[in-house]
Amino acid sequence: MSRARERLTEERKSFRRDKPFGFVAKPEQRADGSTNMMLWKCLVPGKENTAWQGGSYPVTIRFTEDYPAVPPQCSLPPGFLHPNVYPEGNICLSILNPDGWRPSITLKQMLLGIQELLDDPNNGDAAQNEAYELYEYNKTKYRLKVRQQALRYPPPQ
Repeated sequence: MSRARERLTEERKSFRRDKPFGFVAKPEQRADGSTNMMLWKCLVPGKENTAWQGGSYPVTIRFTEDYPAVPPQCSLPPGFLHPNVYPEGNICLSILNPDGWRPSITLKQMLLGIQELLDDPNNGDAAQNEAYELYEYNKTKYRLKVRQQALRYPPPQ
């Protein structure tokens, strides 16, 4: 087993033991029933008392064999409205960038960081123009669009 897969196996065990409320993180199940440890399907709940509350946002995490030396790629669905999410869905978050990445960062920390970023974007490092302009110049309209987006991603039943 590669170092990346060993680490991801440990991450999976750790996440199961100490899972934050409302979060989901599971490796992909292939059609043949095997587990793909290099591709994870996750759900990040919106924080209470924010415009994001009530949504359960699908995050895909792609790991490479270089993990944990190299950060994984984390993404939301294409077209996701957020200043730090590129139009194709890639998330721009300092702890996930090569310059800010540390091999000690855990899956739980990544997901909590994404949850924090939802309501506290870094508009100085915008990845999409529409969300940047709304957040910067019309927060009321931005929050309304976020609420509409939250309705498209209801929590699992």
